[in-house]
Amino acid sequence: VQLQASGGGSVQAGGSLRLSCAASGRSLESFVVGWFRQAPGEERTFVAGISRSGSNTRLADSVEGRFTISRDNAKNMVYLQMNSLVPDDTAVYYCAGHSSFSTRHVSTTSERYAYWGQGTQVTVSS
Repeated sequence: VQLQASGGGSVQAGGSLRLSCAASGRSLESFVVGWFRQAPGEERTFVAGISRSGSNTRLADSVEGRFTISRDNAKNMVYLQMNSLVPDDTAVYYCAGHSSFSTRHVSTTSERYAYWGQGTQVTVSS
């Protein structure tokens, strides 16, 4: 499966963005999908993840209450709605996927994800 992230941009603090992750090559419904981010000079960290069925989601503590992850398997898409953005959210955001037999499992570690899209830059100014 190939993944492509889009929707990044520059916003002021308090603003919103919606990132999209489009899959091609295989049906996305077989994959757990996660969003990770990497700021300059820092390690890549988990942001959000969603199970194959969409019934289970996980969010990093730093984005809980501000970000929402969702998916539309019919469209082979996963979304990350980001509200109340703060400068610390500035990073390159990556979507990633891995296959799973479970319809409810969500992985939060990058090592578990086998497929990665290119990143999309999110810049939040104060």
